[in-house]
Amino acid sequence: MDPRTLLRPGLLDGLTVALGGGGAFGPELAALGATPATLPVTLDDESAAEHARAARVAHGALDVLVHDLRPRFGAGGGEGLRAALDSAWVTVRAVADAAWIGDGAGDPGKVVLVAPPPRAEDPAAAGVRGAAENIARTLSIEWSRYGIRTVALTPGEATGDGELAALVAYLASPAGDYFSGTRLALGELPAPA
Repeated sequence: MDPRTLLRPGLLDGLTVALGGGGAFGPELAALGATPATLPVTLDDESAAEHARAARVAHGALDVLVHDLRPRFGAGGGEGLRAALDSAWVTVRAVADAAWIGDGAGDPGKVVLVAPPPRAEDPAAAGVRGAAENIARTLSIEWSRYGIRTVALTPGEATGDGELAALVAYLASPAGDYFSGTRLALGELPAPA
């Protein structure tokens, strides 16, 4: 699915979207008018902070952070879980401090965390998905005073990148302002009552 077939052209005009975790979704967001700012993957707090500040200065603002946990989760297991969550936290904190809380205080922002799909053979995937939801819920309360909205996306086994990109673009748009502290599950059936 191409997000341009679902969402109107220019929907993201004027928005700068920081891309963490590998820079996925940049072309799709740019096609809708956003300016993507890809952040390098790092676990070093100082380096992440420098990159986030440099991106804010270069673009004048960072409106949204989309952090993709899938690449760092990689092959999975405990090491993948730790790598994905550590990278996400370092990047989220660096962008929030640089653009919305610290030097850039006063500007509202959004964080979209993209979790890996479920893996029946790897319980660590469920751990990353649950942690992404927990981060979104917790930060939506703790950072609400700064106008920061947080959402976690948990794709299903058959969810394609195009579907994820369309939802990421929607959440980055003004319509996404209505979502915070929630998990949006794609391709998952509700548990029987």
